[in-house]
Order: sequence, then C-alpha cells, then structure tokens
Amino acid sequence: MASELRIVEAVREALREELARDESVVVYGEDVGVNGGVFRATEGLIDDFPDRVVDTPLAESAIIGLGVGLGASGFTPVPEIQFQGFLYQGFHQLQQHVARIRSRTRGRYGCPMTVRTPYGGGIRALEHHSESFEAGFANVPGLKVVVPATPSDAKGLLTASIRDPDPVVFMEPTRLYRATREDVPDGDHVVPLGEARTVREGDDVTVVAWGAMVREATAAAEDADASVEVLDLRSIVPLDDDALVESVRKTGRCVVVHEAPRTAGMAAEIIARINDEAFYHLETAVERVTGYDVPYPLFAREDDYRPDADRVLAAVERTLDG
Repeated sequence: MASELRIVEAVREALREELARDESVVVYGEDVGVNGGVFRATEGLIDDFPDRVVDTPLAESAIIGLGVGLGASGFTPVPEIQFQGFLYQGFHQLQQHVARIRSRTRGRYGCPMTVRTPYGGGIRALEHHSESFEAGFANVPGLKVVVPATPSDAKGLLTASIRDPDPVVFMEPTRLYRATREDVPDGDHVVPLGEARTVREGDDVTVVAWGAMVREATAAAEDADASVEVLDLRSIVPLDDDALVESVRKTGRCVVVHEAPRTAGMAAEIIARINDEAFYHLETAVERVTGYDVPYPLFAREDDYRPDADRVLAAVERTLDG
C-alpha cells in the first residue's frame, strides 16, 4: 500500500514510524514540539510521543552537542536545525565531536545522530535562510550527507539515516517541501544510503544533480534536442562512484548541477572523480552549473542566482557542441 504525500509529509511519516518502532529515538529542536516545526514537518508528533519530541532553546551549538551525549548513552538523537544557515553555529560540535567520537573512542562509543536541516533557496527567505553547504559537511570525515529530491526518497532515506550507526546530515530542500506529491510506500520503507537513482535514461550526455536541482535537471533534459540521462546522487557522502562513472562512460559528456557557490563546491569533487575513472571516455570537458561566489541574495535577485532549467539546458548544449 502507498499514500500520496509531499516531501514534508513524507518526512513526518518517517519520523512518526521510527519513533514508534524504536524507543531510543528522540526528536528535538527549536519549535519542533508544540508548533510542529517552522515548516510543520513535526506537526502532531508531540501528541503521540510527548516524552520524546522536545522543544529546545534557540542554541544550535547546544542542540548538536546534546546529541553527542545522547548518542553515547544509547539514544538515537534526531535534532532539527530550522535552517541550514544556522547550523554553522553548531559546526564545531559536528566536526570536533559528533564525527570523531567513534574514532576517538576506538569504536567504544558512536553517535547515531541524524541532523535534519532545510536548505536552499526559492522560498523568498531572509538572510542566512537559503544556504547550501553540502561540500563543507562532506569535508568532515565521519559525517554522511544525504539530500532527497522526492517524497518517496525523503521517507526512505530519512529512515535509513536514523537507523545508521553513524552521524548523518540530512538536507531537506525547502523549495520542494510542498512542490509535488507522489505515492510513498506505507510502513517500513528504506532507501539505502550511497545508491544513486537514474531519473531518466539517455545516451548523449549525463546531468548529475541532487535535491532541488534534480527537478531543474529533469526539465532541461525534457527540452533538450538530445538523449539526456539524469542522475540523482541522493547522497553526497557516501557518493555512488559506480553509478556516476558508469553513466559518464556511456554518454561521454557530463554536466554537474548544484545550488551552492561554484568555488570548492561538490561539482569540483565530482569532476575530479570522473577524471580519475572516466577521463578517456569523455568527448569534451565536464560543465558546471552552480550558484555564484557571492552571499545568497535577497528576494529581488534570488531567481538570478539559483540555477534553473534554462542554465542547465545551455550547459547541455555546450557539451554537445564540444
């Protein structure tokens, strides 16, 4: 059986089912309880699990740091950070403690924490509310970084993340929270971490994306005068190198799309891996379509900053002409 859900509803169902399945799961964060979260992703959970859905002070460093003790004490912490731009205040806890505790204790303790955080633009938010920092999290050994693009993946990947024995930063695309509906399996639904999804098969060029950019990549592929393969990575760490390399070896051309700034973004790492494993299969240089190397702009310039289907299509056409 399946239910037609949006991403925000799929996230809520995953949390509800994991709270019911495992008494060690604790959901906490700013306004997640009584108010149901800023995007209402946790709405109603406190009614069913009043002892394990907990409102916290506005203190991101404390929210992440608390999870270290919870995780080491046998709990499965699932904190929410209201917007990814505020996770920087807890980054030192992630980098210095959460990601290192298994190594530091030689495996004696772990931290099975899943940090849920909305990310990205497209909702006309204020400053610090639209960041995309997946490359920064990916640079921290010991952290996994997961980014769903569909309701079904949101539920399945979040379930897998909560059950994972190691810490995960789970990035939820704010622009897609209520954008589309699809059938999502009822009950136990797990999508393994580190397995990319082929959204659309093609032979001429591969477009690699994740999160909100999957929709832009797919729209560009549909408008292209070529056979375009769209690959949704689903997770940044672990990265599905096999699927990436197999697709690029088949098509010989590639475009990588992300919303974060261009310099030192994940596209650079992905291109490096393609060059390592598929260089002699390339017909032309890999293209990047990204945000710009400026602070995320406010309302009037947001649409100019964020990659869209037109920019992706232009990059696809450049690779085909190369």
